[in-house]
Amino acid sequence: MSLVPLPRLIVEPLVRAALLEDLGLAGDITSTSVIPKEHRSTVVMAARQPGVIAGLDAAELAFYLVDPEITMLRHLEDGDAVKPGDVIATIEGPSRGLLTAERTALNFLGHLSGIATVTAEIAAAIKSTKASVACTRKTTPGLRALEKYAVRAGGGMNHRFALYDAVLIKDNHVAIAGGITEAIRRARTGVGHMVKIEVEVDTLDQLREAMEVGVDAVLLDNMTPDQLREAVAIIAGRAISEASGRVTPVTAAAIAASGVDLISIGWLTHSAPVLDIGLDFVEAATVAETGAKRIVQAR
Repeated sequence: MSLVPLPRLIVEPLVRAALLEDLGLAGDITSTSVIPKEHRSTVVMAARQPGVIAGLDAAELAFYLVDPEITMLRHLEDGDAVKPGDVIATIEGPSRGLLTAERTALNFLGHLSGIATVTAEIAAAIKSTKASVACTRKTTPGLRALEKYAVRAGGGMNHRFALYDAVLIKDNHVAIAGGITEAIRRARTGVGHMVKIEVEVDTLDQLREAMEVGVDAVLLDNMTPDQLREAVAIIAGRAISEASGRVTPVTAAAIAASGVDLISIGWLTHSAPVLDIGLDFVEAATVAETGAKRIVQAR
């Protein structure tokens, strides 16, 4: 599946909010005090550890919104793998703007690349099975669109985006409704025919009840690989099977081997470690030798 960039209309407000948070009421008082207004520099963004890149649009926007004179030439794209020392992009422009936007750009790029990296790790662990890895709604408030995009950049899939685009009946819904059958019945009468209905089950008996009523998908919560295999047999292709809980890069392969269609993981977005990416100023002689300055000017 090709990676489709997010519309700028979605990304720009998030980047603007991050810049405003950093600039406050007085702006970058360090750079404006220390750096001459007319000074220009060339910098490179480079990976300091292996991983998968995501978030270049947000990073580029951070520089552009601070100073439209700043230009960024990408040497890699979102979804590309990197190793330590790989140059991701070359950026040229007024030095004040480069320094002002640096942290916001790297915050977005490092965080989103971290999500893409751990997603790719899980995807690689289950590549010999039919299962796909998916994220959840356990996202950073305000950053859901970007974080779910980063999962796609790492080779994963998105679960529902929010409360409005699919029904997911969880244990507390079941408890309040008085049972799985009644919860599913109410959901069917409460939403239109285009809305998918998924139910979470903790036991095989709950699964059998859900399958008798009929649902589009079943979330198999915290089941062992043996239980998952039995659950897949009970479902028998009548619904999408989704495993969740206790998933790590070590356990993912065994979970996927049970035959489930999806493995959903909350920590992909809420606990992925940042990918270490640095912004390094390049000496003029080095720029000339590498040809980076020539490339940037030709852009």
